[in-house]
Amino acid sequence: MEEKDAAAGMAFLGLDRIRLLLPLRLPEKLLARTLRGHRHNLYLAIPKLRQIWRWLLLVWVIIWVIIACKIFFYVKGQAMDKRREALASMCDERARMLQEQFNVSMNHLQALAILIATFHHSKNPSAIDQMTFERFVERTAFERPLTSGVAYAVRVTHAEREQFERQQGWSFKKMCSSKNQSPGPGDAEVSEPAEEYAPVIFAQGAYKHVVSFDLLSGIEHRENVLRARESGKGVLTAPFKLLNNRHGVISTYTVYKYKLPPNARPQERIQAAIGYLGGIFDIEALVDKFLHQLAGKQSIVVNVCDTTSENPISMYGSNDTSSGMWHVNTLNIGDPSRRHEMHCRFMQEPLWTWLALKSSLGTLVIALWLGYIFLCTMKRIFNVEDDYEKMMELKMRAEAVDVASSQFVVTVSDLMRTPMNGVLGMLQLLLDTDLDTTQQDYVRTAQISGKASLSFVDELLDQTKIGSGKLRPEAVPFDLRTVCDDILSLFCEKAQEKGLEQLAVYVSDQVPQMLIGDCGILKQIITNLVGNSIKFTEGGHIYLTVHAVEEIMSCLEVETGTQHINTLSGCPVASRRRSWENFRLFNRELNPFEMSFATVDSISLIISVEDTDVGIPFEAQSSVFAPFMQVDPSIARIHQGTGIGLSITKCLVSLMKGEIGFASEPHVGSTFTFTAVLTRARSSGNENKSSDFKEINALVVDHRPVRAKVTEYHLQRLGVQTELTTDLDQYISKVNCGSGIAKLVLIDKETWLKESRSMPRLVAKLRNKDQLDSPKLFLLENPTNFVKRNSHILREYKLNVVMKPLRASMLQVSLRRALGGVEKVHCRNGIVGNFGVDKVRCRNEIVGNFGVDKVRCRNGIVGNSTLRNLLHKKKIIVVDDNIVNLRVAACDLNKYGAEVTCADSGKKAITLLKPPHSFDACLMDICMPELDGFQTTKRIRALEGDLNERIEHGDIPPECVNVRRWRTPILAMTADVTQATHEQYLRNGMDGYVSKPFEWEQIGRKFALVFQSNDQV
Repeated sequence: MEEKDAAAGMAFLGLDRIRLLLPLRLPEKLLARTLRGHRHNLYLAIPKLRQIWRWLLLVWVIIWVIIACKIFFYVKGQAMDKRREALASMCDERARMLQEQFNVSMNHLQALAILIATFHHSKNPSAIDQMTFERFVERTAFERPLTSGVAYAVRVTHAEREQFERQQGWSFKKMCSSKNQSPGPGDAEVSEPAEEYAPVIFAQGAYKHVVSFDLLSGIEHRENVLRARESGKGVLTAPFKLLNNRHGVISTYTVYKYKLPPNARPQERIQAAIGYLGGIFDIEALVDKFLHQLAGKQSIVVNVCDTTSENPISMYGSNDTSSGMWHVNTLNIGDPSRRHEMHCRFMQEPLWTWLALKSSLGTLVIALWLGYIFLCTMKRIFNVEDDYEKMMELKMRAEAVDVASSQFVVTVSDLMRTPMNGVLGMLQLLLDTDLDTTQQDYVRTAQISGKASLSFVDELLDQTKIGSGKLRPEAVPFDLRTVCDDILSLFCEKAQEKGLEQLAVYVSDQVPQMLIGDCGILKQIITNLVGNSIKFTEGGHIYLTVHAVEEIMSCLEVETGTQHINTLSGCPVASRRRSWENFRLFNRELNPFEMSFATVDSISLIISVEDTDVGIPFEAQSSVFAPFMQVDPSIARIHQGTGIGLSITKCLVSLMKGEIGFASEPHVGSTFTFTAVLTRARSSGNENKSSDFKEINALVVDHRPVRAKVTEYHLQRLGVQTELTTDLDQYISKVNCGSGIAKLVLIDKETWLKESRSMPRLVAKLRNKDQLDSPKLFLLENPTNFVKRNSHILREYKLNVVMKPLRASMLQVSLRRALGGVEKVHCRNGIVGNFGVDKVRCRNEIVGNFGVDKVRCRNGIVGNSTLRNLLHKKKIIVVDDNIVNLRVAACDLNKYGAEVTCADSGKKAITLLKPPHSFDACLMDICMPELDGFQTTKRIRALEGDLNERIEHGDIPPECVNVRRWRTPILAMTADVTQATHEQYLRNGMDGYVSKPFEWEQIGRKFALVFQSNDQV
């Protein structure tokens, strides 16, 4: 707890930057000086902080009081703005509804005017009378919700008056209209002569008393009629008191004889006018009506005013001019010459803004609480100051120990691998001399012990790299099937020594040919698991399988228990499914997007290593992946294990974004399974498929389906069409019928012995067929069972023998040898030899008859013969300050026909490799006094760069006449495998590296690559 508080105090004081400096590998004096500088700054800061922290707290409180006040007024302003917006929204809604209702009524008045023009004036006699008009208007009143009455007046000239009055039976009456009176009907006749009159002839039932009244006799009505006639639009009167003591207005429309164009002149409109339709609007009743339809109608007060004149006239509501929040909406209700407004305000004053008060007070309380925390923090900082200094000192010591331990491991690695290189090299040279059997046994025992020591060092270094986070996966394309074949080749001899019956690999066809990922890490994981199986398995089989996760998920219901029959060797094995049942990847309850193969190009593989070892006791299975843990102390003495292999494997699987698990049963076996996420690579096709086998079919005779499946897998990799059979009698009947005869017949040795009675009959049937080219027969043999007593079978039946474990490269060699017609057999990266005389063995596997002595191919890499051809008469310079390593390297290179020159320092190497020179390659040690390998290589490359510039400018020395660009291949020799990365050496001008102690297969591969690329230089 104190450490966490101290860390918080350190961050407050800005001293957490010291963490960025401590992990660096600074010299001890510089690190101490840096720490003393931070201590000095700490001592200066603490006294100043003690003096001013109370003033800081007071300033903090004052600032936050001011901020709280600002928050209060800000939130209050926001509340008022929201209230104003709400009032505007409510007022706008009411104004919009009033305008919409008014426009609907106006439109229906216009429609009524058109109806009168059509059925009254255009018909003779008229189709409308007072009764008809009254009934029609009453029945259509719902279409005019804002109108309380409708009347129609006809235009009559002075000359037509007398006749019109006789027809109607009444005289024109005068309208009472003055500024002191509301517009309305009077009771006096119109006696004054006028040019024209507008007597009302039709009126709604409630207003029938206005019939015979002349609209032009009233001042207000006359102005409205004249304006409506000239404009062709509806015209409103000023508000006036209706008979029911409510405020209202009259809207007047003109009825024309015929339809006028939109741009008609006023004079044309006056001449075409024949009547006037008026509608009475009861504003107060109408506003009350639609306000009752709205929710919250009681929350605001609404006033409607006519503001055409200087003194506004209230049409609805009171003339309330009290101060407060008001919102004004302009109304457009049909007459643009008159202005109307709607005034709205809330009925109640706004309540106290509790939100503003709570926000400001809450902010102030939080600020005061932070001030209190600041107070407690400062007191705590002062209390833990001494503890902090002690903690930093302990931290510095711990990191120094960590750096020293890592450096110690690296140093020990270099100190062990460098002399071990000399020990193993000398032992190998000693084996090449004439020794008796006992001496050879002693030397091989010493070699095994040395390699075991190196294996422990490698595991320890792997653990160190993983723990320090320096091991990061790379993304390079590789062929997984070839990698699996190489791993089998690596353990082939050990499996034979242990007497294992079967060692096999199977890769599903759902796995792409080429993948992108870290091939080295994946190979190390599989190698560790297979190596463990080899170590603890005394009999039975080891079976490596690779599938796509999607393929496994589609058949999760299989393999539910211990398998006893359908296995590679017939021995029972632990269930594979139990080895992966706890993987998150197979949890069906997971979200599909959490699965590793969510992207299009990525693919998740599930790789299993199945064996028939002694098994792991149930009580020890929980600690299998713990480092330096052994199931039994006697295991370390029997099998010479360190107990960190599986721990390293689990870490490597995590780097591959995968999971690892196992299932084990005592005295049955173990199955280890892990997943890895890789990327699909675009490949042009299967590189192992040869055009020589495309039209060839083969028959595999094996009574074990799993073993037959492995054989089929390797044949299909070569492009051979394969058929499997376990019933020989059925196949013999097919041969008798002349169908189903294969070009190649591969028979497992165990099946041959089991079906010993039927096999001779099958061979006889195949050989007796009248064919120009009879089928080729192959016996799949296990090296542990291949003894001289079986030689009579080979001679009697003329069988070709293919030794297990099967690999595509070795199977390709055997098939080509049996089919004939090929002069040279290629073993992956090199030519094995010519067919002819002596038998050549590739790791205990009979390949064929060749013209060289005992050529060995291991891991698919060409053996001694090709390495001798590669290095024959090559001039190679070896640079190393260790005399023993120089002697080992020189003797081995001389053994392969190379001409070796030794240099014990970088200066001598620069002198010898100053271009132009006659050397073909250089092996350069990295750790040397004065000039190390990197510095020496840079100086050599600088000299070559000067020469290349001279060649480009035409200044070509006589020795470089046929040289376009001078570059000597330089391979680094290093024992520091924790730092050895290919990119690092390429950056320093080298062409690659080889690790100590030397493995000549690795050196041969490197030389083949650099010589191939150097041919173009």
